[in-house]
Amino acid sequence: MSLRIGKVIAVAALSLGAMPAFAFTSIVGQRVYQLNENVFEVVPRGRSRTTDYWCSASEFARRALGAGWRDRVYIVRGYGPSVATGRRTAVQFTLYPDRAGVAPLPPGGIRTGLKPGDSMSISQANGFCEPMPRSF
Repeated sequence: MSLRIGKVIAVAALSLGAMPAFAFTSIVGQRVYQLNENVFEVVPRGRSRTTDYWCSASEFARRALGAGWRDRVYIVRGYGPSVATGRRTAVQFTLYPDRAGVAPLPPGGIRTGLKPGDSMSISQANGFCEPMPRSF
């Protein structure tokens, strides 16, 4: 009987080890996963605004990675399939563009979308954070 329980535990442990560690859910309801030492991925649960990705990236950078308000968060890869979960849409970010192989875009100008190399200060990106409305 204990051998069977041991096998069940071993199979469960192996299946959990195959998934990236869950980081946390941001204030706007997106999940953030650390992919490696330089890159993290923001994965929405459903339809999301561009600003929600920035908010989630800033919140993760601040709370999990210890970034300061003046530090910058950079897009590594715009919309694409999630490496962490397999969902259709995710965006990857970094605090270290040189380590992640991303050429930062020059500051200034008006940009739309989520383009690799684009960046914001943690403070600016955090300004997009709005809590999800509560259901009654």
